[in-house]
Amino acid sequence: MKTDSAVQNGILFVRLSGDLIGSPDTQQLLQSVDQHLGEELLHCAVDLSGIRYINSTGIGVLVSLLTKFRSRGGELVLINPADHPRKMLALTKLNAIFSVADDEAAATQLLKTAN
Repeated sequence: MKTDSAVQNGILFVRLSGDLIGSPDTQQLLQSVDQHLGEELLHCAVDLSGIRYINSTGIGVLVSLLTKFRSRGGELVLINPADHPRKMLALTKLNAIFSVADDEAAATQLLKTAN
C-alpha cells in the first residue's frame, strides 16, 4: 500500500493506493496521522479510490482513524471508495458510520459543515 498525505486548509488529506490489509504500511499510516494530530488538526479526508482490496484489518484501521478524530471533536470523511472497499463498508454496515464524499471538494464541504 502506498500512502501520501498533505494538509490543505486545516484538513489532513490522505491518499491510499494498493491493498489496505495488515502490514507495516498500516502502522506507518497510523503513526503519520498521529504526528499530524499533534498539529491540532481536527479533520481528515481519506481517499480510497486507489484501494483495490480491503480486509478486516484495513476496516479496523479506518475505524481507528475515525475514532482518533471524533474523540478530539473532529471528523473523518472517506473519498470515493473503489468498488471492493465500498462493498466491504456496506457488508459491515459501516457505511452508516462513515461519511462518504465523491471528491476532495465535496469532502472539504462536508468537513466544513461538520462543526
